[in-house]
Amino acid sequence: MTTQIIRHDWTAEEVQALFDLPFNDLIFEAQTIHRKFFNPNEVQMCQLLSIKTGGCPEDCGYCSQSAFAESDLGASKLMAVEEVLSEARKAKEGGATRYCMGAAWRSPKDRDMENLKAMISGVRDMGMETCATLGMLTEEQAKELADAGLDYYNHNIDTSEEFYGEIITTRTFQDRLDTLDVVRDSGMKVCCGGIIGMGEKILDRAEMLRTLANLATHPDSIPINQLIAIPGTKLENVNLPHSIDFVRCIAVARIMMPRSTVRLSAGREEMSDEMQALCFFAGANSIFVGDELLTTDNPGRDKDAALMSKLGIEALAAFEEPALDKEPTNSRPPTPLHEKRA
Repeated sequence: MTTQIIRHDWTAEEVQALFDLPFNDLIFEAQTIHRKFFNPNEVQMCQLLSIKTGGCPEDCGYCSQSAFAESDLGASKLMAVEEVLSEARKAKEGGATRYCMGAAWRSPKDRDMENLKAMISGVRDMGMETCATLGMLTEEQAKELADAGLDYYNHNIDTSEEFYGEIITTRTFQDRLDTLDVVRDSGMKVCCGGIIGMGEKILDRAEMLRTLANLATHPDSIPINQLIAIPGTKLENVNLPHSIDFVRCIAVARIMMPRSTVRLSAGREEMSDEMQALCFFAGANSIFVGDELLTTDNPGRDKDAALMSKLGIEALAAFEEPALDKEPTNSRPPTPLHEKRA
């Protein structure tokens, strides 16, 4: 069986070697590691609500909520607290154990903090894990959200530092890393991943994962999104990656960050059951449920329930720790499979 330690010193060559492995060897490596830390037949069910939609001043090329996008999506105000909590109750009744709230902001304004904190504490009182994605945070804002009971904060790096400027120009790559530091220092858990299929090279995918894996602490959750090519956005005509290439990203993320939850996120509406099954086999153990993901379609509950039943996968309970919660004690990184065959 493959041995593995938690590492923060991955080289570009090592990550590229993982991407270059024969597919069967890569998936076997990822599934072996996955079973050391998680029950392979449990998946976390999350639900995401857009609590403030449209009008974002950022120019992210993939997002219809950007003020730069030529989409029909209008800007809305922040939802009322009770409206958000009502939706959270429905999510819990539908099986969600983590509730995520997203706002199309560059960063939250101080005047919105009290309502945000009321939403967070209200969802937490329902017995669900809480997550929010609100843009960049100051140290004071992060502390306030943490004190209100926010468990996770999502702030994706999206892609490699080199390719980042092709997608976003209104916020730097370092800005994103700085927000991750603020979140971690506040005591909240970090949710951070990226998007596959924006026209990036395989090297960019490898560098994105290497950036995350070489952080002082691995992100607790890693959402891997497949681009949804939304009409009116800069990336509306980009060709999606082959499903096998997407699954490779899931597997490499699992190998490099063994204790993190790897979330199969946006783009599932376009994925076949077989592709999703391969993603779970490669180490994905979290999904977003519900008919909508912010402003895009997501598989409905009935469709997801049918797939989980076929695969024998059950929902992970809220606040449940990984099935195997012991740090491996070996002192050497695993030998890449292609070297073992030599």
